[in-house]
Amino acid sequence: MQKSVFFKYLTAFVLIIFISFAVLTVINNSVLRNYATDAKREDAQRTAVFVGQILSFNYHTMQGGADGDSQTSFETYLDNFSSLVTNLLTGVIEKEEDRIIYITDADGNVLASAAGKNADEKDLAITAIPASVMEELIASEDGTYQSVGKMDGTFRKQRVTAGKLICDNRERPVGAVFTSESTATQDRMVATVNSTIFSASLWVMLAAIISAYFLSDRMISPLRSMTRTVKEYGDGNLRARAIVQGKDEVAELAVAFNNMAESIENTEKMRNAFLANVSHDLRTPMTTIAGFVDGMLNGSIPPEKHPEYLEVVSSEVHRLSRLVSQLLDISRLESGERKFTPLRFDVCEMARLILISFEQKINDKRLEIAFECDRDSMIAYSDKDAIHQVLYNLIDNALKFAKEGGLLSISITRGEDGKLKIAVYNEGIGISEEDLPYVFERFYKSDKSRGLDKTGTGLGLYIVKTVLEALHEKIAVESVSGEYCQFTFTLTEHKE
Repeated sequence: MQKSVFFKYLTAFVLIIFISFAVLTVINNSVLRNYATDAKREDAQRTAVFVGQILSFNYHTMQGGADGDSQTSFETYLDNFSSLVTNLLTGVIEKEEDRIIYITDADGNVLASAAGKNADEKDLAITAIPASVMEELIASEDGTYQSVGKMDGTFRKQRVTAGKLICDNRERPVGAVFTSESTATQDRMVATVNSTIFSASLWVMLAAIISAYFLSDRMISPLRSMTRTVKEYGDGNLRARAIVQGKDEVAELAVAFNNMAESIENTEKMRNAFLANVSHDLRTPMTTIAGFVDGMLNGSIPPEKHPEYLEVVSSEVHRLSRLVSQLLDISRLESGERKFTPLRFDVCEMARLILISFEQKINDKRLEIAFECDRDSMIAYSDKDAIHQVLYNLIDNALKFAKEGGLLSISITRGEDGKLKIAVYNEGIGISEEDLPYVFERFYKSDKSRGLDKTGTGLGLYIVKTVLEALHEKIAVESVSGEYCQFTFTLTEHKE
């Protein structure tokens, strides 16, 4: 896994950098080459125009101006003023060592030429300019020509060429000047820039590889830890936890993983506790029932005491029935088979009747009772049987854990959100802070010693919460260990 993630991460880094530099190189080459080509084209054009203007002026002067009748040919003119032409061409090519200048007649035949010391001799030896070039030059409106390339195969390599038409005093083409410059300089400049970019990209890629290694290692370390933890979980070690490093998304994943692991561990603990509790609750009454029945059958219990022991057997049977009923309730709730029918009912009256049903237990513990309602009658709209089950379980739970002579209070009020709030409060052992988050969990029992709750299975509060959630209501608990405990749930009030 580590290698796979590392190489994917590294490959992505390198590809992004490579593509970025490749695009940068292409754009840079295009910009530099276009700029250099434009600069050379303009320079060649200026040179061709400059030489052409001088030759045209001198040629017109020799012909006697615009009205002259001299018919001296352009070739004769060049022969007569060869020294002037040579000096002119030499001066023009001094600054460009690869520049070549051609002076041609109207048909493109080269009459004179000059070249810098770095010019290709084969290009200098050209005897004629292609007819297509001459036709394009003569046909142009301003008598100029420009091209970048080999000029219809005239040159062996790429060159920038510009031309200027020379006319007589009657505006008839008699010749032309062509200035040609090599693109080698701009090619060398582009190659130098490419080399610089390539060197820079290698350094950047090296830095990327190093960065990717450390970054991927940091990212993968928590994943590796979680992988080990999962393997330990598979081997049965539910206490294994992933190491959390940093505060990024991977760290959040590790935290979520640890929370999940803790939840699974707690669920497993509760399941084991539930099995132990259910086993105890099943074994104890069944042992009692079997013992008394066997005693009555074998005569060890005299007939006159049968009614007394049959009452005990009946009590144990009802105890088993309650356990099975709770398990069936949970099954129906979780599967969604239990249906709820909302009705109007007086929740105050319901609470009073439930309290009366616990009169014997209240008297046995000599509890002080407080019953408070905002009004004598408060009408709720919900499933009456379900709320009776919820309220009965909460009051029964409060009685179990209330201290001798303590306070048991039930209050029903209207909240600011328009909901009815029912609170069941008792003074007693309360719930410890570490147990508080788990009181509504399935199979959970805070009284693990079964000192006070001898018949409970840890399912009552889970059923209460599940029922209320199915009715879209809420329940909360507040407690201070050794002092008090209060459960508060909401109910929808019936609107007249």
